[in-house]
Amino acid sequence: MQQEAQSSAFSVPENLPLLPIRDAVVFPSMILPLFVGRDVSIHAIEAAVAGDRLLALVTQRDPEVEDPGPDDLYTVGTVGMVMRLMRLPDGRLKVLVQGLSKIRISQFIRTEPHIDVQVEEIVVEELAEWSVEVEALMRGVRDKVEELLPLKHLPPEIMSITANVEDPGRLADLVASNLRLRVEEAQELLEIHDPVTRLRKIDGLLRRELAVSSMQAEIQGAAREELGRSQREHFLREQMRWIQAELGDAEDKDGEIEEMRSRIEASGMNEEAHTEATRQLERLSHMHPDSSETQVIRTYLEWMVELPWAKTSDDLVDLKEARDVLEHDHAYLNKVKERILEFLAVHKLRGGNSSRGPILCLLGPPGVGKTSLGRSIAQAMGRSFVRMSLGGIRDEAEIRGHRRTYVGAMPGRILQGMRQAGSVNPVFVLDEIDKLGADYRGDPASAMLEVLDPEQNGNFRDHYLNVPYDLSNVLFVATANLIDPIPRPLMDRMEIIRLPGYTPEEKEVISRRFLVPRQIEECGLTQAKVKVSRAAIKEVITRYTQEAGVRSLEREIGRMLRKVARRFAEDEVTEASITLRNLTSYLGPAPIADEAIPRNALPGLARGLAWTEAGGEVLLIETSKVRGRGLTLTGQLGDVMKESGQAAMSYVRQRAPELGYADLLLRNEIHVHVPAGATPKDGPSAGVTMATAIISLLTDTPVRSDVAMTGEITLRGRVLPVGGVREKALAALRRGITTVILPEANRNDLEEIPPELAKKITFHFVRDMDQVLELALRDPIKAGRRSAQHSSRSPSQIVRS
Repeated sequence: MQQEAQSSAFSVPENLPLLPIRDAVVFPSMILPLFVGRDVSIHAIEAAVAGDRLLALVTQRDPEVEDPGPDDLYTVGTVGMVMRLMRLPDGRLKVLVQGLSKIRISQFIRTEPHIDVQVEEIVVEELAEWSVEVEALMRGVRDKVEELLPLKHLPPEIMSITANVEDPGRLADLVASNLRLRVEEAQELLEIHDPVTRLRKIDGLLRRELAVSSMQAEIQGAAREELGRSQREHFLREQMRWIQAELGDAEDKDGEIEEMRSRIEASGMNEEAHTEATRQLERLSHMHPDSSETQVIRTYLEWMVELPWAKTSDDLVDLKEARDVLEHDHAYLNKVKERILEFLAVHKLRGGNSSRGPILCLLGPPGVGKTSLGRSIAQAMGRSFVRMSLGGIRDEAEIRGHRRTYVGAMPGRILQGMRQAGSVNPVFVLDEIDKLGADYRGDPASAMLEVLDPEQNGNFRDHYLNVPYDLSNVLFVATANLIDPIPRPLMDRMEIIRLPGYTPEEKEVISRRFLVPRQIEECGLTQAKVKVSRAAIKEVITRYTQEAGVRSLEREIGRMLRKVARRFAEDEVTEASITLRNLTSYLGPAPIADEAIPRNALPGLARGLAWTEAGGEVLLIETSKVRGRGLTLTGQLGDVMKESGQAAMSYVRQRAPELGYADLLLRNEIHVHVPAGATPKDGPSAGVTMATAIISLLTDTPVRSDVAMTGEITLRGRVLPVGGVREKALAALRRGITTVILPEANRNDLEEIPPELAKKITFHFVRDMDQVLELALRDPIKAGRRSAQHSSRSPSQIVRS
């Protein structure tokens, strides 16, 4: 241990024996134990002890030199005193020396039997005056020594010693003697005579040592922590292995491997899947049961053996029984029922041989029974049923799964559904396929292309399994409200079946057959004690709901029957009958359905027909003129509808000289508004309605209030076909409109309208705007005269069904 010791006053002799030192530099006031074994060193110590016990302590330039000469020694060293001497049994000496002051060798006197040198003392320069810089340096050195104390394992008493040292040179020597510096750095420090310069040098060395020691401690701490964790895990694993050996669990692992092997053989996997499963099983058998990779492989194999690879459910080939099941669960929806029966008929004629399952897309407004129809299809075919909601899915991995390199990876929802089904030929409903999204994680709609392509889904590859899986026998049934959001390549792979909205008569039948009995049962009532009249059901259909489906209708029926159930629960009644007379006591006042459609005929006011995802609707087109020029369109209209309004305005300007309102157009701005401004509207079918309303405004001729129209307009006034004729006609009938103007090209669409409803509407089929104006305006246009070209056109064709 190194420490400071006070030396008594002495004078340095002119000649001294020299003790060469390896790997160390002795500073003044430094006490150092030495083991001496070389003959030249032993003779030097003996000479010193025989005299005044003083000798020159000088460091060798190269510690490997066994017999150092004058050139092998530094010229600056320290006068040291032999404080203690001990002879060891092997002939060596153990001495304790103390450094007293610095010296410089001026001449070598002799080298045998020991080295004698002539020296001169290096007088230590005294500090001229105390300064702030010196005080700051000394405090900084003391602070760094305190920080370095636990890192370098310095002797604890060094703090008390340095605190009492006031001389900067002495403080530098004291700190240097305890830092374990390299020989070159320590010798350089010894040869600096100015105390302040020496203190600055030691401050820099302390900074370096502090940084190195801090990093070393951090590395050692991390290594010690990792080593401790590894040793602990190894110890625990050894204990677990010993416990398992005592309990016989090692045999259980072998049994688990064999069980998994038998399950792989019995699963009926294809060749590639079987090869991969066997390879992973071999890896599992050589792994430690507690490693993380073991759990990953075990989970992968569980998925492989639990998927249905060859298990099929027998299709119901009795077409009459299948038809009865479909009719029992759903009324109407004849197109879908016919398509399913056609598939079963083909399957029956093929003798039960595997045939590719159809990929259907049921397109229709909400509440018409698209999702529940999928369950009925599965029941009618005798297959298992799986439903997957696609609404809001934005990650492609939801369809194809995650690769096994990710923590917590698992197969996509397609294979999850197949495992849930338990057979390779279920009815798989892809609900709300038009609500698929896309973001930076991929496009799920593009991932669905392989799933729904009959030419590719026989070798569907999930990222997790990474082996082909056959989806060709699955009957996929997708549902959608709108066809526009579905990408064209995806739509091309599906057979679109449109489900129109229900008529009021159809809703009445559905209510009596399905909705009312189901809600009576859900409310804990019985049909024997609760009766709902037909008139009450019709009133709920026409006055309380306005929808293409029956979802809101069932909600209103349920609300009505819950009030009845409460009266039963409170023992107010023992039976109840809901009629038209007491309906308002259960549901409150009926909403006024025709509130938004005025019944009076006014100039600039026309009624159009629109189709939305909720079914058909009657739109009111309002126009007005104010001073200015141009056209303004409002009502939250989409781009297509705005362009349709521009086309209608161009047609109106074209007819201005002929119909006599050119001056009005030059002086006035036309404003076209479609009420319900918070509801987005789009599509080209309001073109003829806008043109009619603007011409009605400019000619001051009212539009008939019992007429509604639909059709796309061209710049030349031709009327082009539109879609959703059935829904639009039903919407007109709900609003009490009995005359509908349709494009000539939509004549064949009347077949979709039930005959009993078509009889209540007069349909006019037109080819151009002249025919529309003849039918829609209440009076002939007074201003202007039509050209021979327009007057020679044939009158519109009228159909009265």
